[in-house]
Amino acid sequence: MDKKIKVLHTEWSDGWGGQEIRIINEMLAVREKGVEVFLACRNHSQIKQKALENDIKVFTLPFKGSLDLKTIFALKNIVKKENIDIINTHSGKDTWVGGLAAKIAGVKFIRTRHLSNPINPSRLNLINELADFIFTTGESVRDAMIKNNRINPDKIISIPTGIDANIFDPKQYDRKKCRRIFNINNDEVIVGILAVLRDFKRHDNFLKIAKKLIYENPDKKFRFIIAGEGPKRKSIEKMITNLNLEQHTDMIGHITNVAEFLTAIDIFILPSDKNEGVPQSLIQALMMEKKCVSTTAGSINDLYSNNNFLFSTPNIDEIYSNVNALVQDLISVQPNRKYILQYFSKQEITKKIIYTYRKLIDEKADKLNK
Repeated sequence: MDKKIKVLHTEWSDGWGGQEIRIINEMLAVREKGVEVFLACRNHSQIKQKALENDIKVFTLPFKGSLDLKTIFALKNIVKKENIDIINTHSGKDTWVGGLAAKIAGVKFIRTRHLSNPINPSRLNLINELADFIFTTGESVRDAMIKNNRINPDKIISIPTGIDANIFDPKQYDRKKCRRIFNINNDEVIVGILAVLRDFKRHDNFLKIAKKLIYENPDKKFRFIIAGEGPKRKSIEKMITNLNLEQHTDMIGHITNVAEFLTAIDIFILPSDKNEGVPQSLIQALMMEKKCVSTTAGSINDLYSNNNFLFSTPNIDEIYSNVNALVQDLISVQPNRKYILQYFSKQEITKKIIYTYRKLIDEKADKLNK
């Protein structure tokens, strides 16, 4: 009988966005398949509370810097005490301390790279090369790390965020009921965005597009809904006021009923200009067979199949043109839930992760037996 796999995840970030949500959901998904999971994070981080709510054992550590010796040796001690097999790291600072702790403790080190922004190619920035394996959240991120950061192609694969197909199933939801949840009238055209409120998500362009849609489609009754929370809330609220969009725009904060939100809206927009892997919100919207307009930032192209959504560069005029074409029924999209299920469902992604875990552990056992 196979030994139970034990994985310690590390996360330096104190926020709560797509990256942190993915970590928790991934931990829960592999735990359902028998993997024992642990989390090491900073004491004030939001992911700590989410982990505790899901009965995940949490260790709080300083994570003060890339070479924080106190955290490195605390992680090493956790590995020994809990008999950990793999340390899986997620942000820059915890990748250094987590990776070094894994090497000192003699366990496997997986680095998950969530963003698509370039990594410093300096040979001194060698922590990614030390990883036994790397998960990226998109093919473009994988390709860039192979090309620019000297990563062995055999030790890196794209594993996008897996979405639960049982939850994100459009057949389960009634549109009118979902619209009532969000106080939406049936005659309104709802354009939505679901994203952490950060610069690179380009909520400013979302609002400029909203203003132009209202002006150029006076026969339509528009409403624009911004779901998500983050550090740019005040500046987005100010922009809504400056553009006189208060009567047309709702900021509803962080939501947990994402499938209901997607059912309620008509068009989903993601205008990000950088830093994306394969974004969870767009996968979810496509799984719900929504009309979607996105940019090509990061690895978003991985989701495209036979006109299942419209995409362009992050240029605001190009994004607007696609959105307006959908509003005016000048162009159609062909939702392809089958394609999304095949490559981006939680079930398929979990299989790939556990296969990699088992492969790394077997490789270590083979070396010890030689």
